[in-house]
Amino acid sequence: MRRGGGVGNADLPSAGAWPLGVAVEAEFIDAGGVVRREPLSRCWSVAFERVSPVRGFASFRGQRNRPGLWWFSSTGELVGHESWLERDRLMALDADPEVVGVAAQPMWLHWSDAGSGRALRHAPDFFARRADGTGVVIDVRPGQRIRDKDAAVFAATAAFCAQVGWEYELAGELDPVRAANLRWLAGYRHPRYAPAALIARLRDAFSAPAPLLAGAAAAGDPVAVLPVLFGMLWRGELAADLDTCRLAPATMVRAAAGAAHGQLAGNQVVGRPAG
Repeated sequence: MRRGGGVGNADLPSAGAWPLGVAVEAEFIDAGGVVRREPLSRCWSVAFERVSPVRGFASFRGQRNRPGLWWFSSTGELVGHESWLERDRLMALDADPEVVGVAAQPMWLHWSDAGSGRALRHAPDFFARRADGTGVVIDVRPGQRIRDKDAAVFAATAAFCAQVGWEYELAGELDPVRAANLRWLAGYRHPRYAPAALIARLRDAFSAPAPLLAGAAAAGDPVAVLPVLFGMLWRGELAADLDTCRLAPATMVRAAAGAAHGQLAGNQVVGRPAG
């Protein structure tokens, strides 16, 4: 099931149209600040979640997009974004307990057009690392703004990623309800909202599903408890339906059994590792 505005396989040209023999190189700035350009086939083990951006984030008077920095709570690092659409995607990645690191503009992919020989390049928006070691390359673009030449580049990127065992995701706008809930919870992602004693009491209070406000009151003064509860929802330690309705006093909350492995931030996976 597609969630969060992801773009699926049916929306892209076939990745198989790109010949496996196309030479692809990755240009990136490694953790030591050294610019490297190597065949992509040799880069599958590079920690791209730790690299520096290969290009800057322009900011100027009158621009329509809104660049900025997102404080990624699971790593404590600032990750750049070029628009509010990308910011929301970073927010969703940050809220995903399976994601342990993200880098923006992680690499230039260089290749040549098979027909004309023209040199091509593309810098994906993000590289994310899952807790199980899986690498995921992400482009963010709403479906209505994907032109034919963009779709061809995204399809090529999906094919290249599959050849080195990475997944590829083409993400659009987050579902508005989910986005609103995550924006609220993001305000409580800082470690100051994670006192151990209150966390333990909230786990007990929601060992069986209970309404949000009633469970908070059972754990203590709601004024002190609610920020901790929201922080636990953000980190996935408590679970609630964030997709159907906005959080409210009657929202049913339960202790999470553990983060389920799956798609990053509710997106459609459009390229999976080969083999």
